[in-house]
Amino acid sequence: MSRMSAPAMPGREEHALLAAPGRDAAITAVVVVLTAGIFAAVGDHGTLTSIQRTDDAWLRLMASVREVPLTAIARGFSILGLVYVTLPVRIAIAGFLALRRRWWHLAAFAVAVVTSEVLIGVLKGIYDRARPPGSLVTTTAASFPSGHAVAASATTVAAVIALVPPGRRRAWWGAAAVTFSTLMGLSRAYLAAHWLSDAVAGVLLGTSCALTAALVVGLLQRWWQGTRQQPAGAHRMAGVPPPDQVAGRRRTA
Repeated sequence: MSRMSAPAMPGREEHALLAAPGRDAAITAVVVVLTAGIFAAVGDHGTLTSIQRTDDAWLRLMASVREVPLTAIARGFSILGLVYVTLPVRIAIAGFLALRRRWWHLAAFAVAVVTSEVLIGVLKGIYDRARPPGSLVTTTAASFPSGHAVAASATTVAAVIALVPPGRRRAWWGAAAVTFSTLMGLSRAYLAAHWLSDAVAGVLLGTSCALTAALVVGLLQRWWQGTRQQPAGAHRMAGVPPPDQVAGRRRTA
């Protein structure tokens, strides 16, 4: 009497980083172009003069509307952007993804964070822009771009992509991440820790890092999963059952 063996349980696949690679590539391209545009504008002496006028006007506006509650909120955002807060959050997200064995998502998150941190130091050294006068918080290093804004946008946007499956929920969480990043950047300009253009550039740069990392790793994920499915497809086209089916038939004989 033949004995049927229990079928092997298939391995659990990670959900795709990208739901629509073409659309996601277009969105990433737009954000990257905007990011490159503001960095090019600040790097050009002629356009920087016009940008500086806007930055000066914004700084005067922030000084005129400062109130104790707003300042307390802005200081709270400033604390949230410190490495003592962002580092444990990043480690917790990475640890969760590793425990769930979501290696592609972990890779996209890690690439976004590491790339953004490297670029902060490099770009601050290249531009070496002076800070606004009269900062309400302690500042270090050059002003452009805002490190708080870069870290906030890279971390939150990359976290949403890594933790939330594609769909409407990811869109809502993504909007929340961009809103938080924007408020982080504006809080730095409010506190005179950065110029407004520093904050805008920081949000765009961090978002660019997160989207580009997800796009590249997502395409690699699709390619890798496609190569794993090719052997079974090749056997079907040749009219030969896959090796696992052959083995199963031998066990039942």
